[in-house]
Amino acid sequence: MANLFSMIFVLLGAINWFLVGAFKYDFVAWLFGGAATILARIVYILVGISGLWLIYALVARRGVINCSAEPSVEVIKK
Repeated sequence: MANLFSMIFVLLGAINWFLVGAFKYDFVAWLFGGAATILARIVYILVGISGLWLIYALVARRGVINCSAEPSVEVIKK
């Protein structure tokens, strides 16, 4: 479940950075009334933590991330 939420936040962050780079439009800042507001900063922090979590998940699972909402049990054969 954490992978799913992390993927959503990272994708939203990527879209926001695309908008900033292409159009100089910060959607998160617009949505919450400015980049310095506490809600916008919380979103930025959640995007950053989500990115770090996905990096950890990639390393820990050797490049495989399960974004399914259903818990799964995987057997890794060596």
